[in-house]
Amino acid sequence: MANKLLSEMGLPNSVANIFAARNLITAKDVFSLTEFELMELLDVDLAVVTSAVAHISEITCPPYQTALSLLEQRGQNENMAGHLPTSLKGLDNALCGGIPFGVVTELVGPAGIGKTQFCLKLSLLASLPSSYGGLDGSVIYIDTESKFSSRRMIEIGFNSFPEVFQTEGMAQEMAGRILVLRPTSLSEFTESLQKIKVSLFQHGVKLLIIDSMAALLSGEGVQGPQRQHSLGWHISFIKSVAEFSRIPVVVTNQVRSQSRDGTSRYSFQESLLPAHYIPSAFGIMIDLETSSSEQGRGESPEAATKLDSHLVAALGIHWAHAVSIRLIFESKSG
Repeated sequence: MANKLLSEMGLPNSVANIFAARNLITAKDVFSLTEFELMELLDVDLAVVTSAVAHISEITCPPYQTALSLLEQRGQNENMAGHLPTSLKGLDNALCGGIPFGVVTELVGPAGIGKTQFCLKLSLLASLPSSYGGLDGSVIYIDTESKFSSRRMIEIGFNSFPEVFQTEGMAQEMAGRILVLRPTSLSEFTESLQKIKVSLFQHGVKLLIIDSMAALLSGEGVQGPQRQHSLGWHISFIKSVAEFSRIPVVVTNQVRSQSRDGTSRYSFQESLLPAHYIPSAFGIMIDLETSSSEQGRGESPEAATKLDSHLVAALGIHWAHAVSIRLIFESKSG
């Protein structure tokens, strides 16, 4: 509720313009300051500040609800629930139909294993006409690592849905439904998120993809408790977008190596062999063919070292609690 935009609260234009000029965008921005601090910042009378804060509080604070009304609301949300089929039969069966609406689904795996390719496929599925099993809507794709490739997406479309993409003009129409944002910093990412709620209705958005969250924070050099603090607002906002709009929200995350002594490191730039997806109830497994030289009984020192470490999802426990479904991309050899 605190992330509601002041521009959507029906404040008088004169007051709303003053808030916007002082970069007070959400209710949280206002509530983080005292009335006297607001008076000084906005250069207005106490009566104006008191009236504005009271109006914002009335709209922002959730009303009291009975247990019965909460039960009825839950039933309505379940009736509105749906899924975005992934076209992977085993995975769709495990997820009871596909990527669910109204929650955050996370894709976790090392670099180069196929997370972005999977996101491109989901983008196509969401923008496909409903007659072909799609959601017939637009997609907002937040590309923080500049990995989005329109050419690759069209190739996937021609290979996966030839009957659709061979229709004249359909490839251009499908590509026009996918809106790509490329924030280069955490502050730009925050601005992008604040614009999303308006775009959801203006463009008929049916899927939000963020590829990836970890890249933004690693680029800022934020670590430890400070990283968790930086994530707090973004976690809350992303979850509220999913629940408010009832659309699937898909976020990719990196992995890190954690040794038995608790130390962690990011080192997943090794090249991976060609792979194919094997869906399972616990995640998306990647089956990688292993060369005969790697199948020998002898273990190298490097292999012995790897046994002392394991892979864990990045961003920490605070982020993990915000995710409803985690799909793990793993490599399988042998």
